[in-house]
Amino acid sequence: MNDATASPAPAAGTADGGLPGPLVSADWLAARLGEGAGTVLFDASVGAHRGAALRIPGARPFDLDGDLSDHTSAVPHTMPGAPQFTEAMRALGVHDTDTVVVYDAQGIYSSARAWWMLRAMGFDRVAVLDGGLPAWTAAGHPAEPVAAAYDGPRGDFTARPRPGLLVDADTVAAALADPAAAVLDARTRERYAGTAPEPRPGLRGGHMPGSASLPFGELQRDGGLMRPADELRTAFAAAAGERERLYFSCGSGVTACVLALGATLAGYGGLAVYDGSWSEWGMPSDRPVATGAGAAGGSGSP
Repeated sequence: MNDATASPAPAAGTADGGLPGPLVSADWLAARLGEGAGTVLFDASVGAHRGAALRIPGARPFDLDGDLSDHTSAVPHTMPGAPQFTEAMRALGVHDTDTVVVYDAQGIYSSARAWWMLRAMGFDRVAVLDGGLPAWTAAGHPAEPVAAAYDGPRGDFTARPRPGLLVDADTVAAALADPAAAVLDARTRERYAGTAPEPRPGLRGGHMPGSASLPFGELQRDGGLMRPADELRTAFAAAAGERERLYFSCGSGVTACVLALGATLAGYGGLAVYDGSWSEWGMPSDRPVATGAGAAGGSGSP
């Protein structure tokens, strides 16, 4: 998938499934879950937050550290191919006619990656829970102990990949030279500048020359809720100027998807996520690296 302007393939689940948009509130989700069948809820937490003590009742694991990454890749969190993704979704009981909501235990962190992956595989009936598990419990909704695994019936999900939503290093290199495109980096300001070490060993510090810094935390408020659309648009305009074709990078392709979510909420089109992100670009190679301050400040991302 390497053309950010390619026409999407026909999608499974193309209707909105009753979703108000790519973001839903805790109260909306509680009401939806009370309506019965047809809604699949995924916990897409990663790292230390995966397998947290509590989950939203009935949530199934969307394991970005496991079956939902391609472990033959040299970099973490690489998108699996369509056959692997189809099998994973079917094993998790997802049907093409379902509506999917994803959340994570940190707020909005890795849940946006699950949302973008489903869209990249041609499934549009998906949204992110605004504020994630913290917002759910803060609203007084119930939680339950995390189950070890999903053991329900299989689904009939079929992946229909869309070219261009996830792109490779060569596509990003071309975007960096394109005056109509902007490459935005979701990592911390310090990692972008090369003044803080990378958490993954062996990577060079700094950023892609010509990219701009927009840490994903700058798009959030009140403990993980996304900012209003007008504030999001202002943040993107500050980093990207008048450019409307946007490419997103981070440490391993996870929080770059928070930028993709924010840009979608702000009304942008023509969006793409660099799947390898800094885990690939930052490897020792002849790909150029720059250091120094970027276009915007902010908070952290791996």
